[in-house]
Formats: sequence, C-alpha cells, structure tokens
Amino acid sequence: MKTLRFDVITIFPGMFETLFNESILKRAREQGVLDLRVHDLRDYTLDKHKRVDDYPFGGGAGMVMNVEPIANALEAVKKDRPNARTVLMSPAGSRFDQKKAWELSREEELIVVCGRYEGVDERVALHFVDEEISIGDYVLSGGEVPALAVIEAVSRLVPGVVGDENSLKEESFSSSLLEYPQYTRPRDFRGLKAPEVLVSGDPKKIREWQCAQALEKTSRRRPDLMKNLEGPG
Repeated sequence: MKTLRFDVITIFPGMFETLFNESILKRAREQGVLDLRVHDLRDYTLDKHKRVDDYPFGGGAGMVMNVEPIANALEAVKKDRPNARTVLMSPAGSRFDQKKAWELSREEELIVVCGRYEGVDERVALHFVDEEISIGDYVLSGGEVPALAVIEAVSRLVPGVVGDENSLKEESFSSSLLEYPQYTRPRDFRGLKAPEVLVSGDPKKIREWQCAQALEKTSRRRPDLMKNLEGPG
C-alpha cells in the first residue's frame, strides 16, 4: 500500500489540526495511507525573538519572510527524505488544477511551504523549492488556506483515501467537464421533481442524459473549459 507523506512548514501549525483530524483525512492517517506532519517555522529561526520576517530591501509596504528559517526548515525536513518534492504556496505560482492534483498524488513525499506577510524572499523560490503553486488569481493573508486546499485535493486521489474510487472519475474537472447534476430523495420536493430519466432504470438513457447535462452545464457556467474539448484547428 502506498503512503503519501506531507510535511507542511508554517508559522500557524494550529490551522491544520482540524482538517487533519476530521473526515477522510483522519481515516486515511489512521490507515497509514497518508502521513501528515506540520512544522512550526519559528522553531528554525536563529533569532532569539523567533522572528521570521523583516523589512524589504529597497523599501516598500509590508514585511518579507526571511530566507534563513525557511532554508533551515527545508534542510531539516529533507535530511531523511532528500527526494521529497517541495512546493511554495504563492500567488505568483502556476495555477493549481485537477491535472496538477493528479500529478502530485503520484509523489511519495511532498513538502509544502506556506508564505505570509508581503511575500517570501525570492531566494526561497529560486534555490530552495521545486515549484510555486497558486490556487487562483487573488491574494490571501498567507499560504495556509491554499495549502489546505492543495492537500485535500491531492490526498483524495491517493488510492485508499476515498472509499469509492470510481467516483473520482466522474467528478468535475476529471474529464474537462463539470459534473452532471445530481438528485436524491425525495423525488418530488414541493413540486420540484427530479428528472424522470434518472429513475427510469435505463442505464443507456441515464448515461446519455448525464453526458448531455455535463456539456450543457459546462457550456453555461464555465465556457472556458469547452476549449479543452475542441480538436486541432
């Protein structure tokens, strides 16, 4: 059985405790499918006040995270796992999507660095991590929430984490389409009825309806995804 290990480097380790100890991630940890560990960046600073940031050279608003504690933390974590893939959560990184989630899920060891303040000393990105990842074109107060999103998305793709792995094949973005609409009991709620085809018992008609609905939903809500279905020319 494969085990994917995450090492998270952050100044707010408490932000990860709830996610790691609830739902499918908790079960996957208990079963040994996931190994999730959090490291407090302040433990790796040489400053007596445990500071991890300073004023930027050249002036400017805000504070910048120092390269030294991050480098120290990465070197300590990678001491016994030198081949671990290292990711820095950054608004300047490449866009995270389902394809990237599948790619990262094939790794055995991932280290995620959470930035904060105005940014991270550029030497971290240039010399101490393998890549920068962003979850979207907006700015948050730090990399913790993006890191949680990435860990959740990647973890559920690891064999053994999700109970019914067939469900992963039909989820939104797995085939460049949004997932088709879903319905459950009651069939009629205040006059709002579930489509008859879904209770027809005809697998072929149901599948045709699902495919058509996925196309329509994607075209209406995310037309940008439709280009992924177009052939050359």
